[in-house]
Amino acid sequence: MFLISGPEMVLAACRAGIIGAFPTPNARPIETLDVWMKQITEGLAQARDQQAGSTIGPWCANLVTHSSNSRLPEDLALIAKYKPPIVVTALGSPKPAIEVVHNYGGLVFADVIDIKLARKAVAAGADGLACVCAGAGGHTGMLSPFAFVSAVREFFDGTVIVGGGISDGWGIAGAIACGADYVYMGTRFIPTTESMAAPAYKKMVVDSTVDDLIVSSGITGTAASWLKPSLRALGIDPDNMPAAPERQYDSSKPVAARKWMDVWAAGQGVGAIKAIEPLAVVVDRLADEYALATRRFQQLS
Repeated sequence: MFLISGPEMVLAACRAGIIGAFPTPNARPIETLDVWMKQITEGLAQARDQQAGSTIGPWCANLVTHSSNSRLPEDLALIAKYKPPIVVTALGSPKPAIEVVHNYGGLVFADVIDIKLARKAVAAGADGLACVCAGAGGHTGMLSPFAFVSAVREFFDGTVIVGGGISDGWGIAGAIACGADYVYMGTRFIPTTESMAAPAYKKMVVDSTVDDLIVSSGITGTAASWLKPSLRALGIDPDNMPAAPERQYDSSKPVAARKWMDVWAAGQGVGAIKAIEPLAVVVDRLADEYALATRRFQQLS
């Protein structure tokens, strides 16, 4: 959810009973991240007072732990200050976050795209694995979720999250049935009213299908799933993508003028999205679809 999720989306997700997450690089400069985290923690405290008896989901911060991210120590200092219950690490080892997060009782989940990285994350002490599978939007994986989860469960009995192409409750049920504990959903929430996505981005997601996607490392240096119409709008030919640049994920640099600013990502679940809606409406529909899927399991058993 790079440049998509912020405090408003996180709070709306938590109020709807799911985990609300955002990548810390969305908040630049570092002072903005401090403001966002304060807004989220205070907003959740208020929600718990106002919605007594309702399920309020935990919040999650996603850290870029790649060696090029010079702002990581500052991000970790704010993690220690505001104590998100869950921290997800991406594009690098979870090790830099583990001591900080475990010191206050939080959990660290590591984004992984293959079995080798999954084993490394487990060895580093991650509490869970976020298995980014084929079909994920943005930086994506190449493995089937069924094969990925099956292989991971041979050596890891901790929390497993599956992401990639899941846009409805039927997909959630399928992920749980194959051995996952949770699902990652990003693309489904891009065209929500609480999203920071530009109106044209939201409309493009609603109007697009899986045929409008291309996976390329030519934008950020890492394989990612992009919307072809957004590439064409910037004069980039999806049939002749540029060579992969050097990977740079430094959150200390401003977002403005970065070449990926107006290149929009989406995953393979894009075709299931039909409208721009409030996040809570989407969550209610997902819950209804999940209930239907579980009833189908029972009828077939």
